[in-house]
Amino acid sequence: MIRVGIVGITGYTGEELLKILSKHPNVKITGLYGRVLSQERYLRDVYLHFAYLDLKIKPFDTRQIANSCDVVFLALPHAVAFEIVPQLLDASIKVIDLSADFRLRSIEAYKKWYKITHTAKEYINQAVYGLSELNSNDIKNASLIANPGCYPTTVALGCAPAIKNSFVDLKGIIIDSKSGISGAGRKSAQEYFAVEHPNFKAYKIAGEHRHIPEIEQELSILSKEGVTISFTPHIMPVERGMFSTIYVNLKKTVATSEIIEKYREFYKSRQFVKILDEDVMPGIKDVVNTNYCKIGMKVDDRTNRLVVVSAIDNLVKGASGQAVQNMNIMFDLPETIGLI
Repeated sequence: MIRVGIVGITGYTGEELLKILSKHPNVKITGLYGRVLSQERYLRDVYLHFAYLDLKIKPFDTRQIANSCDVVFLALPHAVAFEIVPQLLDASIKVIDLSADFRLRSIEAYKKWYKITHTAKEYINQAVYGLSELNSNDIKNASLIANPGCYPTTVALGCAPAIKNSFVDLKGIIIDSKSGISGAGRKSAQEYFAVEHPNFKAYKIAGEHRHIPEIEQELSILSKEGVTISFTPHIMPVERGMFSTIYVNLKKTVATSEIIEKYREFYKSRQFVKILDEDVMPGIKDVVNTNYCKIGMKVDDRTNRLVVVSAIDNLVKGASGQAVQNMNIMFDLPETIGLI
């Protein structure tokens, strides 16, 4: 059994991790930790729906974790992992970090977009970007996984086959994305449902969103040249689900059916990416509470542009589910175990 710890259990992603891992047949949960907790609390006092689990949430303690865990998931705010990750790696614990702290290769980019100086930069090169479908070989041998952001997951999976097959012009990529309010965190979600619901709005437009450098980094790695995107995120009046519509110009005239065939070939061994039939588009109801990414597409013959629609559950494939998928790869288990 894999001995698993979760640090940051009281947020959306921590809760989702516990939901998945508590039913994983190869996992024993040996530690739940609160970052700012001063004394133990029973899990059932925080989450009534986990009353069937006789577990306590404990204050963070590296020595205790080192003696009880093989892998630790960090479901923490940005910049908190700077101190924790070195402690865990020095104790030979595998780490899957769900924050953005080790996603960006450039510390200058991190400082620019997150307004924080990176204080664990020597660990950036150790981190493997945990996009399971594209980086599984590196994930398998990693000790530190930088779990991808939710928006970047929809975009990278939606774009990768087109970029790798050289269908598209990398200039002028436009991404229009929508997220359930849980993507903003539990506190923001509570405020939204108390005050704004059922509002629908764009936010951080015109190059202001922190996921832009992550998306550009990963598309640049795929294409082996610099990529600049236009990205507009929106909040939907639902708790969870994520939906990205991606517009890319084609280099030549290509039929939708041919592109679909290339996408299916690209993902043929990846069970969590489903390429839909021509003229079939995904909705968030098709993916909520699953680890699937469902992708539909169509060529706009009038503009010679490919339109790709990519849908996930932002808390599962966009966060905790993909984190568990990465754990499965790291421990040489079937990727789907505990997730289907």
